[in-house]
Amino acid sequence: MSPLFLPSPSLSPKKEAKFKHNPLIFDASFLQNESTIPQQFIWPDAEKPNHNTPSPQLHVPPIDLKGFLSGEPLAMSNAARLVDSACRKHGFFQVVNHGIDSKLINEAHEIMDHFFRMPLSKKQRAQRKVDEYNGYASSFTNRFSSKLPWKETFSFRYSADPQCLNLIQDYCLNVMGEDYSHFGKVCQEYCEAMSKLSLAIMELFGMSLGIGQSYFRDFYKENDSIMRLNYYPPCQKPDQTLGTGPHCDPTSLTILHQDNVGGLEVFMNEKWHSIAPCFDAFVINIGDTFMALSNGLYKSCLHQAVVNSRTPRKSLAFFMSPKMDKVVCPPKELVEDVDNQRIYPDFTWFTYLEFTQKHYRADMNTLEAFSKWLQNERK
Repeated sequence: MSPLFLPSPSLSPKKEAKFKHNPLIFDASFLQNESTIPQQFIWPDAEKPNHNTPSPQLHVPPIDLKGFLSGEPLAMSNAARLVDSACRKHGFFQVVNHGIDSKLINEAHEIMDHFFRMPLSKKQRAQRKVDEYNGYASSFTNRFSSKLPWKETFSFRYSADPQCLNLIQDYCLNVMGEDYSHFGKVCQEYCEAMSKLSLAIMELFGMSLGIGQSYFRDFYKENDSIMRLNYYPPCQKPDQTLGTGPHCDPTSLTILHQDNVGGLEVFMNEKWHSIAPCFDAFVINIGDTFMALSNGLYKSCLHQAVVNSRTPRKSLAFFMSPKMDKVVCPPKELVEDVDNQRIYPDFTWFTYLEFTQKHYRADMNTLEAFSKWLQNERK
């Protein structure tokens, strides 16, 4: 049996068991006003954000999808060219004129505001269980003992499989009760819109990588994805902690909608760069699973979220992934592009997701650690 990857830094089994039964409680309504923060939220000096020197902005030109979505040949080729350049360089781009109803986006932000304004005791009715990704998490206090993120999240599983209709609506009703029927309905509609946009972007990737529009769309048409509502409360010591630590998304594609409070940073050319919020745009980034599917041609980029002492920040993140049992294996055309060399082993999304939930805390090396673990398992 291969060694187990424990959260970093690792704890002894005895301490880990004690910690899981007595986790720290992250109550944002209380902690956001405190002049000192618990030690568990203080990050190592080498990883602390530098608030004295503002991060330079990353130039991420917005890609206009209007012509692409309507099938205009010139617009389609221009969009494919811009996407290819961004994904080979750092894996981040923005899209505008994306076809998502602004009323739906606003409604999703409203229900998110309502949820995170509730007392902790009410939010905890949907408490996320250890080794699961559905539910509410006040930071990750029930999973880790150090380098905790200064945030709250509410996550849902979304599936485009026709047999899994209304998965989010049903979850909200079962966990939160009848009062959250509208909440679940909005989240369900938002995820369906995100899935549709994701598939359009997958068509764009098929064009930009030269393997045809339908290849990736077909691969992801029954995607099994994750929706996450993020809330980053103010922190009186923003130079000591992070809203989200440095990591690469293990999923395939992230579609992020930010409010107007900045905080997202991307690591490129040995320094952190900020991505300015734009309410009319979605920020898109490549995740590890699609990097593996593209045989390393498109990059899963290191990013993080910083907090501030004045204003809460909120965002909606849709993490697209393939159906759980889909084998992630690059098309032969992309292997030929790198001299017939495979960079990552074949794997299913279920196996990778389980690895991040049970064996390894997502960071900048998750895919490499997973590849080594998988090869060990197969010996």
